[in-house]
Amino acid sequence: MKISASHFKRYKQIATLLWKYGRADLVRQMDVPDAIDPVEADKSAAEKPAPEHLADDLEAMGPTYVKLGQVLASRPDLLPEPYLIALARLQDRVKPFSYAEVEQIVTAELGVRMSKAFARFDPEPLAAASLGQVHLAALRDGREVVVKVQRPNIRQQIAEDFEVLEEIAEFLDAHTEVGHRYRFTAVLEEFRNTIQEELNYEQEAQNLVTVGKNLEEFELIQVPQPVKDYSTRSVLTMDFVQGRKITKLGPLARLELSGAPLVDELFKAYLKQVLIDGIFHADPHPGNVFLTDDGRIALLDLGMVGHTAPGMQDNLLKLLLMISEGKSEEAADLVISMSEKLEEFDAPAFRRHIRQLMIQTQARGLQHINVGRSLITVSRSASQSGLVVPSELTLLGKTLLQLDEVGRTLEPEFDPNEAIRRHATDLMTRRLHHDMSKGSVMSSVLEMKGFMTHLPSRLNRIMDAVTNSELEVKVKAVDAKIVLDGMQKIANRITTGIILAALIIGASLLMRVQTSFQLFGYPGLAILCFLAAAAGGFWLVLSIFYHDEKVRHKPTR
Repeated sequence: MKISASHFKRYKQIATLLWKYGRADLVRQMDVPDAIDPVEADKSAAEKPAPEHLADDLEAMGPTYVKLGQVLASRPDLLPEPYLIALARLQDRVKPFSYAEVEQIVTAELGVRMSKAFARFDPEPLAAASLGQVHLAALRDGREVVVKVQRPNIRQQIAEDFEVLEEIAEFLDAHTEVGHRYRFTAVLEEFRNTIQEELNYEQEAQNLVTVGKNLEEFELIQVPQPVKDYSTRSVLTMDFVQGRKITKLGPLARLELSGAPLVDELFKAYLKQVLIDGIFHADPHPGNVFLTDDGRIALLDLGMVGHTAPGMQDNLLKLLLMISEGKSEEAADLVISMSEKLEEFDAPAFRRHIRQLMIQTQARGLQHINVGRSLITVSRSASQSGLVVPSELTLLGKTLLQLDEVGRTLEPEFDPNEAIRRHATDLMTRRLHHDMSKGSVMSSVLEMKGFMTHLPSRLNRIMDAVTNSELEVKVKAVDAKIVLDGMQKIANRITTGIILAALIIGASLLMRVQTSFQLFGYPGLAILCFLAAAAGGFWLVLSIFYHDEKVRHKPTR
């Protein structure tokens, strides 16, 4: 593997990390001299680092890898649970950058001194994440807001890191079985698109507006809105939500909380986002879900959103219902139909895995099925069996998994499967209404108009052709001439064999007829028939051998 000199240091860090956490096989396949000290690597691997160390190692490598750790924390199909728990701390407990840098960035982005833009700006951040940090502030009119400020020089650093990751991903895809199966290049490209969207705070502001408008009907759900005049590509100012994270709720607060209505409305809101709106908050981990002081749920951080096309929405709705009702065969068939099949795809093995999953969950009772985890398990089984599932399926599984964690925090007895079945009728009705929009109805009317306009003339042409015996049905077969030529050769060989058999039988009968014409002391005509049959048989055998040898050495296309 060729690695440019400018990337060698970063590559060495990645190779050491892979070796340390049990993927020495991938490092050996990369085969870059001096990239890693085998003695030190073996010493690190022998120490068996705790999962918590992975979060520290990624944080030490920089914001790109912190973000990568956050993505991995939401992928139970790729990492064991102890690592998922360890990486979860990266969600909102990252080291902040200095207030001097914050002031410099805000002033440059807004084009005005902070003292003129804000009546108050707290120097201590409320939270620090991989790409930016959040500060509490107040506008000149006294309105309480939070200001999200992007880390300095983050775009350039991420671009350089992606160059290294792209080189490694391309190599693994081309030379390793795990790369062929998981397609790291495609995963990396998806990660790149996601992180570029998160780096664009103007896009996040638009996401807040869109999702907020879509969820207006839900009285218990709140989405903070941006202050557009105070928002740029690197600075996002939005409403301050008075409340606390659901992870900070104490036992007494939970006893006083009526969690069931909140969770049910939250779950319904997410189903609507995914299956009707086509855009959904894709990162509802507990750190991004607040319980407000007025008893509502606030959804924060809409930098990461998912998108679902209409056709995918129908498939996801059907799959959710099948999993919630334990229908393994139907679920397996649907996943196969919506996925890309690799050459090594093993359909029986995949169906067997899904059947075993459903049996295990049904043994515990349908009310204990974790739909999000089931979707992740289905995605993992699909990958192991040679299927490439749509990214929307994995993202939905991750989202529902995080949503289930939020739900159980607010209401331990909440049953997400029952909620899916309860809301299914309403969701399907709304899907039909959504599809029957003004634009789609007008399009259908225009198509119907064109069909009805041309129908009489087309019917007249068909009836005239039938009346005049001019109606023809043409069937075009692939390689029909080759098939017919092969059948002709078979018929010729069978006919030749029958003629030769007739000659032999005729010669045998003629042997009993005594004639004056004799050969070798036998009736001459019978001997001639025998000789003709022998010559014909010899020619037929040679023809068969010659043709078979010619076909065997014919180059394939």
